[in-house]
Amino acid sequence: MSESNQSRVTEFILTGFPGLHPEYYCIASFVLFLVYVVTVIANITVFFLFATNQSLHKPMYYIILNVSACDLLFSTTTLPKIISRYWFQSESISFTGCFVQMYFVHYLGSVNSFIFFLMAFDRYVAICHPLRYTTVLKKNTVHILSMTAWIITMGFPLMLVIRAYPLPYCASNVIHHCYCDHIGITVLACTDRAPYSFPAFVGAMITLLVPLAFIVFSYFSIFIEISKVVGPKKCFKSLSTCSTQLIIISLYYVPRCFVYFASQVGITFSADLRIVIIMCYSLVPPMINPLIYCLRTRDIKRTLMKRIKTNKIRVELKIRNN
Repeated sequence: MSESNQSRVTEFILTGFPGLHPEYYCIASFVLFLVYVVTVIANITVFFLFATNQSLHKPMYYIILNVSACDLLFSTTTLPKIISRYWFQSESISFTGCFVQMYFVHYLGSVNSFIFFLMAFDRYVAICHPLRYTTVLKKNTVHILSMTAWIITMGFPLMLVIRAYPLPYCASNVIHHCYCDHIGITVLACTDRAPYSFPAFVGAMITLLVPLAFIVFSYFSIFIEISKVVGPKKCFKSLSTCSTQLIIISLYYVPRCFVYFASQVGITFSADLRIVIIMCYSLVPPMINPLIYCLRTRDIKRTLMKRIKTNKIRVELKIRNN
């Protein structure tokens, strides 16, 4: 491959949803903008409630705080660009900018997976070894484990970028996706993709399945432990203490596993449907996770209602004084 051919691509074009008619661009940008605004407000609310209430300074809520941070960063990494693509018809992204976005997409996805691992570990210790909970999961321990999740996951996505960046991109520069990811970029390289795609697939499966394996083990152990105490019939009712975590984890893993394994067994989707599915499992959980925290977690729900009631009283007093 000559140097002139290798230097042709200086930017990439994000198609977004390929089958979307231009007359719906305004609607699409508004919906995506609304999703982003709700995501930002909802997750910042979680941070605000945590910062202003000492009662939430517990190991489980530190873990939830990490999930909120990861969700907020992921949405900020992906949504503004695709919103501008439909709102301002700004469909191009610089060559380097695309790889930067690709890094954070895979990095934050990896962090999320390991934070969910930590979330499951929290519930496993709390229910299966309750007497050891306060000694095993101290605040400092949770901080160290959380920071470890953020640090050790830097390597894999960095490896993806280092291997993909120098490839010769000399043909099409059109990425059929709403954001830059490893598959979307490397399929455009003018070289054999196999040496790059297989290690990336193995790394992705390790990042996804190792935490998932422990999560399945932990909740199976929790089910067994609870059934010994209350009996199998009342076991599901007693699992309500884990319901918040189970819902959040399911929203993250179930659609991802479905997409990955469907492709392996030969189930194919149209480009539009595949992108819609990916966008749903990428962007909907960050928006609704805070709602799940507030509705399903007793302490956060109580703190939020107390805050709303206090603000309501202040408004009423202000109106009376005026």
